[in-house]
Amino acid sequence: MIKPLLILFLLSMSSYAMATTITIKNASNQPLANAVVWLSGASIQAGNQASKTYAMSQQNREFTPRTLVVPQNAKVEFPNADSIMHHVYSFSEAKTFELKLYKEQPKAPIIFDQTGVVELGCNIHDWMLGYIVVVDSTIFAITDDKGAVNLTVPNGQYTLSIWHSGFSDISNVETQSINVGESPIHYTVKQAITEQIDFATDEFDDY
Repeated sequence: MIKPLLILFLLSMSSYAMATTITIKNASNQPLANAVVWLSGASIQAGNQASKTYAMSQQNREFTPRTLVVPQNAKVEFPNADSIMHHVYSFSEAKTFELKLYKEQPKAPIIFDQTGVVELGCNIHDWMLGYIVVVDSTIFAITDDKGAVNLTVPNGQYTLSIWHSGFSDISNVETQSINVGESPIHYTVKQAITEQIDFATDEFDDY
């Protein structure tokens, strides 16, 4: 017979939040860097992540970071660190907006109140491309060069969601049910990953 104190201990351990490593690989079984990963489930408590202000900068005529993940209702600023003007816009269903030609800092951040992928562009610099992934969770991260993230949640059942800017359909999020606490978690994406091209620019061309 299991003693009552042992039962209480096991129950407390099952609800104790611990760091869990999740590894994402591509179809060739290679680590997939820069994949957005988030967990959703009943045990994830609403936090104050949405009260933070996030930043998607423009620097060296690129969006920095190229991919930003934020919780639903988050505020995002778009500071311009370049000496030239940028004109940031998005026609995405999750958020349509436009920041006309400006330097330095726009007057107010933008609230991203719908989940989904927001693709960003610049009317002046056609090669500039960035993404804001708005998720219905406060537990999220972007994979490192080894395709891994560390997420801290209690043991239990969750829905794992994965997105990558190399998906041919950037609105297509892959999901899978997982059990945190049983074993290391590995996931191989089903979609082929398109390699993104970095355009070289001359910092002295005034454009």
